[in-house]
Amino acid sequence: MSQDFNDPAIQDPRPSSPVVPIRLGLDDKIQFRCRKGIACFNKCCENINIMLTPYDILRLKNRLGITSAEFLEKHATVFEMDAHGMPGIRMKTQADSAACQFLTPEGCGVYEDRPAACRYYALGATAMRAKDSSTPEDFYFVVKEEHCLGHFEPRTLTVREYREEQGVDRYDDMTRGWREIILKKRSSGPTVGAPSPKSMELFYLASYDLDHFRVFVSSPFFHDVYDIAPDLFQRLLSDDVELMKFGFRYLKQVLFGEGSIPEKPDAIEKRTKRRQEIIARQKEQMHKALGQDYEKPDEGEAQG
Repeated sequence: MSQDFNDPAIQDPRPSSPVVPIRLGLDDKIQFRCRKGIACFNKCCENINIMLTPYDILRLKNRLGITSAEFLEKHATVFEMDAHGMPGIRMKTQADSAACQFLTPEGCGVYEDRPAACRYYALGATAMRAKDSSTPEDFYFVVKEEHCLGHFEPRTLTVREYREEQGVDRYDDMTRGWREIILKKRSSGPTVGAPSPKSMELFYLASYDLDHFRVFVSSPFFHDVYDIAPDLFQRLLSDDVELMKFGFRYLKQVLFGEGSIPEKPDAIEKRTKRRQEIIARQKEQMHKALGQDYEKPDEGEAQG
């Protein structure tokens, strides 16, 4: 059921913007169609500001046949999502314009793996959690930009039908756990506090740099702490989606103490021992690098 943003319980997410201030549900109808041949075709791709989700990055890096680190370096930029500096990822534009780097004269060059934001257009989606509820509620709104003629096309369909047509159901399902992390961080505010720099690094690693997160999960340090079943570990090594969803569980555990990944009973002892071993090796290497005279008094002191 549609609902006006003037309802005091709802805040317009983008005041003075192309957002139509009416809250839509899945069965509310919209009038919209984008197609080749329409006069505004590709216009929305010529001035982009696209935030990428973890699943967007997974799909695009596999589409391009590169690692997550290579994708982030070549095709993305980092921005701060909140006052604490929680890292978000935006799509890079072309070097000389605000156009999407994957835009071609024929349309989107990565259409089958286009990001969720592109699939949703000209709809927007967000989630809000009521004060008396632990479950966030999704709702939708229309985005009407001046250049877009798709709103005048003679076709109406429900929000649900449009989502199915554009394939956003799978994208939303894949990133639901990650969006829960973002929403919980924002809604908890001072009760959670500012994450440590280490937490920020782990958030970036598990959210966006999936291939390096796999290396981290494979490390002896990780296995000293967490009790991972062998069959799950094998899936984490070979299945990007499985690894991504595991990353969301790991972040909830690190950031909010939601213990869904079992820890080994001797985890603290093993972690302490491994750190001591690392420090001992570092000291040994330092002594070797500085030579045998490192701890000897100099000749003047010895003769005195």
